[in-house]
Parts: sequence; C-alpha cells; structure tokens
Amino acid sequence: MKKSFYITTPIYYVNDVPHIGHAYTTVAADVAARYHRLRGDDVRFLTGTDEHGQKVARAAEENGRSPQEWVDGIVPRWKELWSRLQISNDDFIRTTEERHIRRVQEFWSRLHEAGDVYLASYEGPYCVACEEFYQPSQLVDGNCPIHGRPVEHLQEENYFFRLSKYADWLLNDFYARTPPPVQPASRLNEVVNFAKELQDISISRASLEWGIPLPWDPKQVTYVWIEALLNYITALDYPDGASFETYWPGVNLVGKDILRFHAVTWPAMLHAAGLEPPELVFAHGWLLVGGEKMSKTKLTGIHPDQLLETFGSDAFRYYFLREIAFGHDGSFSWESLAARYNAELANGIGNLASRVLALLGSNYQGIVPDPDGAEQDPERALQATVEGAVAAYEDALGRLAFQDALEAVDRIVRHANGYLVETAPWKLAKEPGTDRRVAAVLYASAETLRLLAVLLLPFTPSACGRLWTSLGIETPLTDQRLPVAGRWGGLEPGTRTSKGEPLYPRIDA
Repeated sequence: MKKSFYITTPIYYVNDVPHIGHAYTTVAADVAARYHRLRGDDVRFLTGTDEHGQKVARAAEENGRSPQEWVDGIVPRWKELWSRLQISNDDFIRTTEERHIRRVQEFWSRLHEAGDVYLASYEGPYCVACEEFYQPSQLVDGNCPIHGRPVEHLQEENYFFRLSKYADWLLNDFYARTPPPVQPASRLNEVVNFAKELQDISISRASLEWGIPLPWDPKQVTYVWIEALLNYITALDYPDGASFETYWPGVNLVGKDILRFHAVTWPAMLHAAGLEPPELVFAHGWLLVGGEKMSKTKLTGIHPDQLLETFGSDAFRYYFLREIAFGHDGSFSWESLAARYNAELANGIGNLASRVLALLGSNYQGIVPDPDGAEQDPERALQATVEGAVAAYEDALGRLAFQDALEAVDRIVRHANGYLVETAPWKLAKEPGTDRRVAAVLYASAETLRLLAVLLLPFTPSACGRLWTSLGIETPLTDQRLPVAGRWGGLEPGTRTSKGEPLYPRIDA
C-alpha cells in the first residue's frame, strides 16, 4: 500500500501580484512533492489564494472594483506564475469557493455549539497589512513589527475562540511529540514560549463585510486568518470526504512571520474539533533584499518574471534552494544567481552532459558501451561517491533540507567532471588496445548522467527531461522510482544517446 504524503503552501494573499518570496515557498513545496512521488508515495500537493479580509477589500476599492471582481482578476496571475515555474500542485483552492465557505461555517458552528466560542469586546492595535491583532508590547515605536507601518486602533465586539484553554495540550502533548511537529528547533522554541502566555483569539470582525458570515451571527464575518487556516482541510472535503481520510494530517510549509497562527492557533483549533493536528509545520526564513524582508507592502517585492526571462525556471528553482539553508533567512542578489548558474549549472552539470554525450557520439555512434568488467579504481571511486551522495540526498529531502540534498548532487557532478579529466577518454581512444578501458569510462560517465537526471528531477524538471531524452532511455523519467532508480548500474548498454542542445547555456553576468 502506498504511503500518503500531503504538503501545502500557505494560501497567498491576493491584494497584489506575487513576488519571489511566494515563489520560494511554492517551489520548496513542489520539490518535496516531486521527491515523494519519486519515492512512490501517494502525494497530494495543495496551494491557493486567500481572498477575504480588509486588505483585499481596500485594494479593490483603490482600483475601483468590487472585492470579487478584484480577486477574480488577479488570481490568474498567480496561476500563470505557478505554471511557468512548473509547479505540480494537485489542487488550487480559492477561499471564495463554495466548497471552502460551506466547510468553514460548519467547522466554526461545531466549536460554537461545543462552547469554545464566546462574545466579548476587543480593543487594541490592528495591522491591516498583516491582518493581525497585536499587543501594545509587540509594537516597535508604535508600528507593526513586520511591516514597520502605523497600526490602526480597533474597538468592536467580536467572537473569541478559547485558545488559552488548550495551552496545556499544546505544551505537554503537541510540542513534546517526536519527531518535533514544529521545525526548525529555533521556531519550536519560539512557539513554546508564546504558548506559555496564551490568550484567547478573536475569530470575527463586525466592521467588515468582505468575508464569510458566521452562521449563528451573519452580522459578523470570520476573521480572515481564522478562516484561511481551514483551507488545508476544506480542500480535502472535510469533515467526511475520502481525501480527508486519506491525506490528513499533512505538512504545512509557511514563512516564519506566520508561524504562530500555524503552530499555535491552527493545531489548537483542530484539537478542539476532535481532529488530528498537522504532522509538521515547517517555517522557512525570509528572502532579504538590501537587508530587509521582501515585501509587497514595502514595495521590495521582485516579480519572478524578471528572473525567469533571463535564467529560466530550472535555474530559478535550483538557485534559491541551493543558496539558502531552508529554515534560515537568506539574501538574494542578481549577481549571486548569475554566479551560481554559471558555476554549477552551465559549467557543472551542463558541461558534464555535453562532454559525455559528445564522447559517446564520436566513439560509439551514440551507443552506450558495455563496460565488460573493465572497471578500475577510478570507476569504483566514482561509484562510491555516487552511492554515498544518493544516501545523503534521500536523508536530506526526508528532512526538507534542500540545500544539503543539492550539495550531495554537486559532489557527484564535481567528482564526475574530475573523473573525466583524470581518465581523459578522448586521449585513451587514440591509443591501441584501450577499447575496453574507454568503454568502462564512458559507461560510468553515462550512468552518472542517468543518476543525476533522476536526483535532480524534483529540482530541475525541464532540464532533466531533456537530459533523459538525450540519454535515450525508453522508460519515462517520471516513472522512475527510488530507491531502485538510485542504484548504480541501471543504464542498459546498447542504449542510443544523442547530444541534444546544451542544458544550461552560459549567461553573461
């Protein structure tokens, strides 16, 4: 029986078009989903858009449109980008869809009937950009700690969820689980400290119309954050759909700025409803530009199109997960992207593929030779490097350590390029009596390319597809399954290869 794997991105707020920070999260989730498909797991990958709330209502008003017209016009921009980035999501949920609205109302009706929701007055700071209430002590010089903008003072009667009631469960059960349900460890420590002084949370707004009405009090709409969190199960046909039974609980990838909602409020909501909390909430760091978090609000958001037009989707996907340790902040610059593209993609894997395929063409008419037992220490050393790297790669992706996985792949590329220089098959081929030796060298080199195509498939699907075509392997690349496809010796002698176009043409930085 297949193991199920459910992974989600946050649903993205559609007050504006996406920037590369959103793409970073989505690509990471896509790589994880593709890796688990490569493992043969039954994968469900969800992304979508968060379309209610005050910020969206204001953006619509500023553009002279109704909120529904606004979101209907901007959502296709997000879907188009995910297509360009080769995002392989199985579902895309919009919070204005009936399937979401109906199930949100059902969820909160259950908690209201159970006595976990009550009416009370609220007064305090509110950041529209975050759509979040803050305590006065959390403000920085009176401004939002995330956006650095003045907050608004909100006073109204709202419905509250008894979040504080679940502090003991969070601290003594959920956070104490093995493996930890919140990662990295620094983020777990953050939410543990926060949960020690837990307060009840407002779940509705009385001063806003653009949202999902509370079923027992239609004059109030569900607070956008409280509503949005539920997308992870409404998309699975909660409460009694077959998908919910199959895939929940899952892995929620989020940015660290929205961790508390996902690692405190969200599991407590689920527990209150008698449901399993998420298997894992993993909070990655921020993409920094000029030392500050990339932000639409601060106008520091770079649209991915600016990078895709120059470097392509594979390089975009590769760079951010190679450059930045997932879970930590990382700085982006055009220069570092160009440098890593040329060093590791053009001169690394691209150069290796071009040389090996050209040598097969000039020496064996493109046919993969039989090594015929002529392997020597250089081949055995290359095989050992590959086998160690494959093990490290699988361990890393099981931990969502994308950078470590790509470091393991790069070890293969560097060794393989060095191996070609060491063995110099272009020289060997000119010497008499070296046919078996040349065959062993070129088989090992071509087999390395096969393994690289399999391992890099989750990261660079387009280039790997082209490489697979050049290798002439009849079984589709997407049908390969680890661990079998990661074992040395899988390339059949006699396979007809072709040189093809360069995988990664060099780019003038």
